[in-house]
Amino acid sequence: MQISNRKWMIVSLVLLVGLAVYVFTYPPVQRNGEAVAKVNGVTIGKDQLYEELLAGGGKQALQNMIDKELIRQEAEKAGIKVTVDDIEQQLKSIRSTFPSEAEFQQTLAMYNMTLEDLKKEMESQVQLRKLLAPQIKVTDDDIKQFYNSHLEDLKEPEQVKASHILVGGKEEAAAILADLKKGADFAAIAKEKSLDSATKDNGGDLGFFAKGDMEEAFEKAAFSLPVGSLSDPVQTSNGYHIIKVTEHKQAHTPTLDEKKAEIREQLVNEQLSSLSSTWLEEKRAKAKIENYLDSTS
Repeated sequence: MQISNRKWMIVSLVLLVGLAVYVFTYPPVQRNGEAVAKVNGVTIGKDQLYEELLAGGGKQALQNMIDKELIRQEAEKAGIKVTVDDIEQQLKSIRSTFPSEAEFQQTLAMYNMTLEDLKKEMESQVQLRKLLAPQIKVTDDDIKQFYNSHLEDLKEPEQVKASHILVGGKEEAAAILADLKKGADFAAIAKEKSLDSATKDNGGDLGFFAKGDMEEAFEKAAFSLPVGSLSDPVQTSNGYHIIKVTEHKQAHTPTLDEKKAEIREQLVNEQLSSLSSTWLEEKRAKAKIENYLDSTS
């Protein structure tokens, strides 16, 4: 079971450093009625679009941008640099909180983001993490106490790691299975033909999953397959799947040493999540901020 704090990893990106649901683009000061769309001959102008975006999420988006700039300025004062390795390590931490690559990709899609979008926006999160690091204190006793209190949650159920190719019809699935048995490349076919947009570009990789995570027919086939073998076409509500199991892990109760690093990361993230809001409030209060969208400013 992954226990790292996804709230810090993903939601803080969305709320603190500019990943608003709305994409808010500032128009020129002199706005006009230039058309951006027409519906049955009726024009929708740029000024209307601006007002709609402003009403729908503009103020929050601007606040996110202000917070991002505050973080950047404080990081510059502190001499904090963000390297490619920092970004990759943070991305690895985010990915590790998801039971599968598919769920990670689905979360990105939910926020209308690509992996590159996430990487671009991650710089502010890394800066904030480095700025707050001196205030974070996690002891071995804290880790041990967490382990003892959450042992049941830390136990790992039986899991399999599998890839799949999803198609619409049984005949197509049977034809793909025949090609695979003749030596065709599973990942290449998944990329070309699978209907699962969340996994096809990764060769159909679903990562590890436990019983109860998938539809019954899919799960029954996956957990019964020997590692490295292919299933016959399996029908679910999504269509027909060819499943390839690549790893099988039995249920396991991890030791404290096995979970120590993960628990430390969990506790650090919890403190970061708590401290970040207070830190930003303090910086806002001290900064000279001219917010022209806020009528109270």
